Amino acid sequence: MAPRCTRTTERDRSRRVLSQNFLTDPAAVARFVDAARPDPHGLVLEVGAGRGQLTRPLAARCGRLTAYEVDPVAGAELARVCATLPNVTHRQADFLATVAPGEEFCVVGNIPWSLTAAVVRWCLAAPRLRAATLLTQLEYARRRTGAYGRWTRLTVLSWPEFDWRLAGWVSRTAFRPVPRVDAGMLRVERRATPLLPPRALPAYRRMVELGFGGVGGSLAASLAREHPKGRLAAALRASRLDPDLPVGHVWPEQWLVLYRLLHAR
Repeated sequence: MAPRCTRTTERDRSRRVLSQNFLTDPAAVARFVDAARPDPHGLVLEVGAGRGQLTRPLAARCGRLTAYEVDPVAGAELARVCATLPNVTHRQADFLATVAPGEEFCVVGNIPWSLTAAVVRWCLAAPRLRAATLLTQLEYARRRTGAYGRWTRLTVLSWPEFDWRLAGWVSRTAFRPVPRVDAGMLRVERRATPLLPPRALPAYRRMVELGFGGVGGSLAASLAREHPKGRLAAALRASRLDPDLPVGHVWPEQWLVLYRLLHAR
């Protein structure tokens, strides 16, 4: 038997470095675009546009689309696709290095999974972002949306301003090359009306950071560093929270109740 050729091409190396797994299943593409709910009159930024698998259906359902792809090989194919779409602008650039638009916009993309955290941070920091719908590792999307009854610091910190939802999932077999795990459709949407007034957000975030500080292994032990024990105990009882409850098991809605009770005048 002839020895198996194990030589990797430049394209193979590029895919590994850039975490490229292209969504090629038409049914999965349609479901993801439906989950993104593009505004027919609005601006959409597509991150990780690849060879344009999502670009065409997104362009058909939004007002304007800017498609970003950093890989020059995939970008050349993408440029040919964009050239046939009058409402699409192709950007051969790093999405994370761009300045957020000064108008309302949405972000949609089958993003490089190695850059998930960075893309999510970019989206949360963009003042005019309306929503981001991203294909991430299913495990990441589940953790951020409380699927296991546990909530992450980032989700709780941003909860007054953003709704986090798992909008669906996509089998790993819908991608080429096939990744090791399935994908989740993560949707992060800015609330029309924040759950707290803007002036309250810094104090709320300080409380959450304090709670996730890890002192004593429980929410009560962490918050007791800055809040009177009697008032904290009363707030926990009113919120129906066990003082020994691990911080990750506290739901975002309970954090809001705690904040209002601890900061009531």
